[in-house]
Amino acid sequence: KPVAARLGGFVIASTQSGSSIPVRGMVSPFLCEKETIMSNQAEATNQSSFFNLHVEGVGYLNRVRRVKPKKGQEFLACTVSAMRGSTDDIAYTKFDCKVSGAEAQKIVKMLEADVAAEKTVIIGFKIADIYPEMFTFEKGDRKGELGVSIKGRLLRVKFAKVNGESLDLPQPAYPSDVESAAA
Repeated sequence: KPVAARLGGFVIASTQSGSSIPVRGMVSPFLCEKETIMSNQAEATNQSSFFNLHVEGVGYLNRVRRVKPKKGQEFLACTVSAMRGSTDDIAYTKFDCKVSGAEAQKIVKMLEADVAAEKTVIIGFKIADIYPEMFTFEKGDRKGELGVSIKGRLLRVKFAKVNGESLDLPQPAYPSDVESAAA
């Protein structure tokens, strides 16, 4: 059972797993329980713990391309213009993605010709690990100005429509296993 003891200005919280957590002020029993649960889960699976940030939605698939970095391996990338807000007044958020999921890579490659032909390609998506990245515009009216791009990893394409026609897509037998492996 979790135990808490005062030591000077600190409270030393001892958890079921035996670890001690020095904290200032009050100790919540929930903190101790959470640590114990996370510890037990980590021991049971014997894997590292991660915080997953996933974005799911519907959007337009654009700019399918292969990126060749100066260092590292070439990878498949795309831009997803995610729709948000009221259907009467749709707003868009762009995500610049590295295509990470194996099934997602197959599907994006399958849709690449349609995107290049400037057909309307709408997908249901799952993107992970988003973060902002600053850049400087190199040409056009905004040359020299700073901009922000939202980067992420495209894990899964749930459905696709090309010019309004639904496509049959290969789907993993166990979607959660594939997404976990890609995360």
